[in-house]
Order: sequence, then structure tokens, then C-alpha cells
Amino acid sequence: MRLRQPDRRSCGAAALVMARRIVRPGYAALVGDQSVFARETITLHRRLTSLADTTGAWQLPWPRAVGTPPWAVARELGILTGLHYSVRQVRVGRRVWPLLERATPQRPVAVFVGDRLLPRHVVLVTGIEAVGARTYEPSAGADLLVSSGRWERGDLALAGWDRPWLVVSPAPGPSARRSPA
Repeated sequence: MRLRQPDRRSCGAAALVMARRIVRPGYAALVGDQSVFARETITLHRRLTSLADTTGAWQLPWPRAVGTPPWAVARELGILTGLHYSVRQVRVGRRVWPLLERATPQRPVAVFVGDRLLPRHVVLVTGIEAVGARTYEPSAGADLLVSSGRWERGDLALAGWDRPWLVVSPAPGPSARRSPA
């Protein structure tokens, strides 16, 4: 079954719901169909753009109409994994692959992709294989293998967007922050 983002603005939240499904198998059992996935995604999108994050801590609010802010994605992945996540800007021609290589099912990496002018969509890298990155694309609900060359050249063709803009990944080195709940 393909679990898709429920609207045009919730790709970041859908990627985070999928990350939680992967990291926490008990949660995956509860969020196993499209209707529950959509409800969880909309709820999380509201939380990610509100005054308080999922732990109740204060955060800068963000207009829901423009999607999910990168710092909220980093905070949510950190809460989920217990690691410190950072947001790194990347551009075509700069090495994006080393940032993606940190991805594992227990340490997913979010990537904001777009056109040459703006980031427009969020995907989730859930692991690395010999030839590419296992990537959840929320608009299609698809698990894709995207080659390292496509990441480096900026010809991703993920939901119509080609260029990586921002990578939200675990910071290198010892970065345990708190135990995931």
C-alpha cells in the first residue's frame, strides 16, 4: 500500500510520519492505512507549524500554506531518534551524497528539493544501498531507489522537482541528545 501525503502542503509532515513508522514498529501497526496516515499527517503538520512542537516546547510559528519549516523537521527527527539533527544547505555541484550516507532506517534523513529558485518538496532518505539512496517520496507514496549520481547532478525527478536544497541529517560525531520516547 502506498501512503501518500493528503494535500499539497503536507509533504514534510508525511515524511516525518513515515519516519516514525520506520523507527517505531508499534506506531507503524497503528498507522497502516491511508486514512489513518492522512489524519496523522494533517495533525503533525498543524503541530509543526504552531507555537509548540510535539513535546510542548515553544517554537517559531510558520504559515501552514508554505509547508513545513526545516528547523521543525530537524527538531522532530531529533525527538524521534534521540540524535542532534542539523540543517545543511546544498546546491548542485556541491557534495550532497556524504550527507545522505548517514541515513539508516533508525536515522532517516529529510531532504528539501525544488527547482533552481526555491525548495518546494520534502522527501525522506531511509537508507543507503550500493547504487543509491532508498527514498520515500510522499506525493506518490513511493519507496524509490535514487542513484547517487542523480543526487549529485540535481536531476532527481522527485514529484517534478530536481534539485536538492536542504539536507536535514544527524550531525557527525557523538550527538545523542535524549532517548526517544
